[in-house]
Amino acid sequence: MTHDYRASRRRFLASAGALATGAAAAAASPALAQGAATNGSPAAPPAGKLPYLISRSTDTLLPRGKVPRVVICGGGWGGVTAAKYLRQLVPHLEVVLLERNPVFFSCPMSNKWLVDVVETQFLTHDYLGVSEKYGYRFIQTEILEIERDRKQVITAAGGLHYDYLILSPGIRYNYETWFANDRRMAEATRARFPAAYIPSAEHFHLKRALQDFKGGHLVMTLPPPPQRCPPSPYERACLIASMFRNKKIPGKITILDHKDGVRPIGPGFKSAFEELYKDIITYVPNARVEEIDPFKKHIRTEAGDFDFDHAILMAPHQAGDLAWKAGVVPPVGGKPGGGWADVDPFFLHDRKDKDVYVIGDAVGFVSDHFAYYPKAGHVANRHARIVAYYIAEREAGREPAYRLPDNLCFMMVDSNPQVGISVKFDYKVNDKGVIEQTQIDFNERKPETVGEDFNWARTIYEDMFA
Repeated sequence: MTHDYRASRRRFLASAGALATGAAAAAASPALAQGAATNGSPAAPPAGKLPYLISRSTDTLLPRGKVPRVVICGGGWGGVTAAKYLRQLVPHLEVVLLERNPVFFSCPMSNKWLVDVVETQFLTHDYLGVSEKYGYRFIQTEILEIERDRKQVITAAGGLHYDYLILSPGIRYNYETWFANDRRMAEATRARFPAAYIPSAEHFHLKRALQDFKGGHLVMTLPPPPQRCPPSPYERACLIASMFRNKKIPGKITILDHKDGVRPIGPGFKSAFEELYKDIITYVPNARVEEIDPFKKHIRTEAGDFDFDHAILMAPHQAGDLAWKAGVVPPVGGKPGGGWADVDPFFLHDRKDKDVYVIGDAVGFVSDHFAYYPKAGHVANRHARIVAYYIAEREAGREPAYRLPDNLCFMMVDSNPQVGISVKFDYKVNDKGVIEQTQIDFNERKPETVGEDFNWARTIYEDMFA
C-alpha cells in the first residue's frame, strides 16, 4: 500500500506564514508573551523595571529545587524523547527542556515535504502539549553559555542549575572548511543556497526556491561523512528529479560527492539515477570542494569546475554549537579536531564528567569498527531512551548496564509512482569489547517500503509526542 500525501502551494504558504508568525511572536519573550496595553489596562512599568515574567540572562531563571534536576539542551528528536522518558522512568526528577524554536520541525521526512508528498503538519509538533502531559517544563529560550564548573546553564531568560545535563545540540555547518574566517561568504552561502539540514527556516527557503525554479542547472554539494542523514542527499536529488520530470521542468541536477561512490544503499540509488533519471541526474564522485563563490555561482572541486543556476550547498557537518560551548568537543594539536563530542561509547557521558551526557548527531567516535553511529533521528531517539534509563538506574542507586541503539532509514526515490529503498543497522559488542555494526541494504525499489517509511515516522512521532 502506498501513501500519497500532497500539499498545495497555497496550503504550504499558509503554513509557512503561520510558523513564521509564531516564531516572531514567541521571540518577543522567553517566557509568556504580554498583551499590548489597552484602555483600562495597568500602566506601563517604570523604565528599568520589568514585569515578573520577563527576565534577563543575568537573572535566575529557576531557583534550585528540593529534588535533582535534569536540564536538556535542545528539543530535537533526542531532547524531546529524553524529557518524556525521564518523567516516565524517574517521576521524582525535575526535568527542564530548553529549546529556542517555538515549534518542532522534523528533518526526517522533510525531503518528501520539499516536493509536496507530505504537508507541513506532518513534520511539525507542539512542545507545550507534550510537556504538560508528561510533567516536564518546556522553556523556549536561547542558550547562551554552559558553565560546567558551576553546573549552570545560562539562557537569554536567565540561569539555572543542573544535577544532570543532557546535550542534544544537533549539528552545525563547518563553513570554516570552505571560507576560513570569511563571515560574509559563509552568510551569503547559507542565505542564498541553504543546505536545509537544520530546521526550519532553511527548509522553507529551499522549498520556495524549488517551487520557483523554471529550469537550468541545479548543483548539490554533499557533505563528507560523518553527516546528518536523514534527510538523505541522494533521496533529495531523486525527489527533486522526480518533480522536474513530473512537472516537465527543463532542469538538470549535478551531485558533487566527496566520497568515491554512493553509500549507503549504493546499488539502489545508482539504479535510480540510471534507470529513472539518466537524463536529469549526473553523479560526480571524488568531488571534494576546493572553492565556492556564492556570488558568481561557481564551484571548484577536485573533479572539475561547475557553474550553476541554483544550488543546495551542503558544507561539512560538526556537532552543534552547544556542544562546543559545553566543552565536550576536544581540540587536536591545539586546534579543533574532528568536530564531534568525545563521549564514553557505551554510556554516552563526557569522558571527564559522568553527569554530562551527549545524545544524537553530536556524538563522536564510538568504535574502531565503524567509527560513528549514523547521525539519524532514529539514533537520537534511541540514545535519549538509553540515557533516560542510565539516569534512572543511577537515581535508584544501581550501576546501569550498557545499552546500544539500532537504526532504520527509508528513502523514497520516486514520487510518482511512490517507491522506496531502505537500510538497517544493528549493533553488538564483540569478544574484544568493541562495538560492531551490521548494515543491511535493501536496494530493490518497492512501494511497500514507502508504507513502512510512513508507519515508522508515525510510530516514532507518537513515541516522542503522544
